[in-house]
Amino acid sequence: MNTVSPFDLVIFGGTGDLAARKLIPALYHRHCAEQLPQQARIIALGRRNLSRDAYLEKIFEKSRAQISNNYFKKRQWKAFTSRIEYQQLDAASDADFANLAEYLRDAQERVRIFYLSTSPDLFSGICERLAHSKLVKPNSRVVLEKPLGRDLHSADLINACVESVFSEKQIYRIDHYLGKEAVQNLMALRFGNSIFEPLWSHGKIRDVQITLAEQIGVEGRGEFYDKTGTLRDMVQNHLMQLLCIVAMEPPISMDADNVRDEKLKVIRSLQRFSPKDVLANTVRGQYRAGKVDGGKVPGYLDEPGIAADSRTETFVALRARINNWRWSGVPFFLRTGKRMHEQVGEVVINFYSLPHAIFPVAEGSNGTNRLYIRLQPQESIELHLMAKQAGDRNILKPVKLDLDLTGQNERHLDAYERLLMDVVRGNQTLFVRRDELNAAWQWVEPIMKVWESSEEAPDYYDAGTSGPESARNLIARNRVRWIEDV
Repeated sequence: MNTVSPFDLVIFGGTGDLAARKLIPALYHRHCAEQLPQQARIIALGRRNLSRDAYLEKIFEKSRAQISNNYFKKRQWKAFTSRIEYQQLDAASDADFANLAEYLRDAQERVRIFYLSTSPDLFSGICERLAHSKLVKPNSRVVLEKPLGRDLHSADLINACVESVFSEKQIYRIDHYLGKEAVQNLMALRFGNSIFEPLWSHGKIRDVQITLAEQIGVEGRGEFYDKTGTLRDMVQNHLMQLLCIVAMEPPISMDADNVRDEKLKVIRSLQRFSPKDVLANTVRGQYRAGKVDGGKVPGYLDEPGIAADSRTETFVALRARINNWRWSGVPFFLRTGKRMHEQVGEVVINFYSLPHAIFPVAEGSNGTNRLYIRLQPQESIELHLMAKQAGDRNILKPVKLDLDLTGQNERHLDAYERLLMDVVRGNQTLFVRRDELNAAWQWVEPIMKVWESSEEAPDYYDAGTSGPESARNLIARNRVRWIEDV
């Protein structure tokens, strides 16, 4: 693994959950892999008055829980944390930004990364004070966490302010799903092999199902989540990006803008929803009390911070269509929800069955070939084919070809590890461009408007299930079923 250039990583929201559970463990693993140069520094910023030792003690438990026992070594952790400094900073304090500028004054030529792991409401003010304090240099970069706004208008306001300080080439809008190994291998399978291209279109693919299911609820973020909902939190970004990777045309190269140009074409080709389409092709759900992994959990309306009459969705299913030659007539079914029966993220490509089957198939199988791209809990790619059962009779049964993504003795790279190092390198391929973001908001806004104006309650589902019955009815109209029901 090649060592990257020396850098200073400044984390706004350094005491938050994302920093402790994702950023610090990712950087620890890159330190252990000897990818971080000796001069690399991590400056965590937070509103609390903490000493450096108190900060490290505060984040240790959450960070340690994300590091396997096989890879945690006290000596390495001590060496890694020697890179970390903590500073108290109020995002509205000019004096605190002046102190930060003084701290970074001795490393003007170094790659300087500002990671905004805060509420998007603070992005504009932070960027303005970074500029006022002369902290932004030609070699500076800014990383923006989602959700970036609540709609196209608010996203435009945030982006306009950020772009008044940073150029588009300096802005990294992060979507960690794009950094997952399985997503990277999906692109490699599609664009690095000749056998898939003739199959990757209408006439060969019957339907595509993309599922991001969580077993967790709102996890103490009730007030935030009740104002956001699953459509904004998951569909507009994660599901949209996965759809683009599946459906995009081959780029002329893996250059960042060439890849993002093709993703943008997909979003612009998505059929827009009329109010009638929203009613026919979307499902809005909300979980009630139930059991997850055998334990009782409260319903959404009983969670702290949730309004008693809230109609905020915790589940979304929808049918999308892409109006271009490759995907004409192929339905894309997108689904995501909280308090589901399992924690899973996957893309399933269902191919058409044979027009005339000469072999009988084993009981319980329909003879369909499938490609599974699993993102969580374990990342993998499986191709399901039909093969003869052992014995004399020519009866076919499904078998799977399992692609080893990392090698048996290699550690699986976490998405944030890959993305953070790409920021240091200045590689924007796996980050979202502003026109992509705008096009995604334009596509989901008609759904948002219909739901927000509706007096109807969401379709309820019990926690620990696969969602409301209306989601099954949605996909059944195309004479297919969600993959767990097959």
